[in-house]
Amino acid sequence: MRVTRQGRGAADQRIRRGGDSEGTAGFADHRTRQTGGMSIHQNLLGGPAPTHLPDEPGREAIAAGTPAVEVAAAHPTSSLAWAILADEAFAAGSTVESYAYARTGYHRGLDALRRAGWKGHGPVPWEHEPNRGFLRALHALARAAEAIGEKEEYERCSTFLRDSSPTAADTLSA
Repeated sequence: MRVTRQGRGAADQRIRRGGDSEGTAGFADHRTRQTGGMSIHQNLLGGPAPTHLPDEPGREAIAAGTPAVEVAAAHPTSSLAWAILADEAFAAGSTVESYAYARTGYHRGLDALRRAGWKGHGPVPWEHEPNRGFLRALHALARAAEAIGEKEEYERCSTFLRDSSPTAADTLSA
């Protein structure tokens, strides 16, 4: 469909120049004009807003090279420290210990998410660095659950990770 009328604005000009066949070219421009020049970035399906955790306790210590076991002892609410311990145990072949560390980090992360206003579902973006401790612990829990034959928990945690952050699921499983 090619619209040929004249003078209705940028969207119509794009359509006259060969915009899309459904006449939707310029929709974003129209939406921007309606909001006074500001673009809107919201979930139009009505889902919850992404949850952004506050900075992870002990994250700076870990970045500075402090062993995760020391950070976990000093900051037991640190999902990142527990996730690192889970990764180290798994790499060493200590699957049950990895599972226990991951479960601790996962539950500490759930507590932090709830304090941040999370209602049990919705995005937890990997791109927000303080979320990574929880997401790493969730991945480690799925991995360890699979290794010890906990198929249902593996599937639940894998789905939860992908639903929370597809980027985290892709990054951590690579």
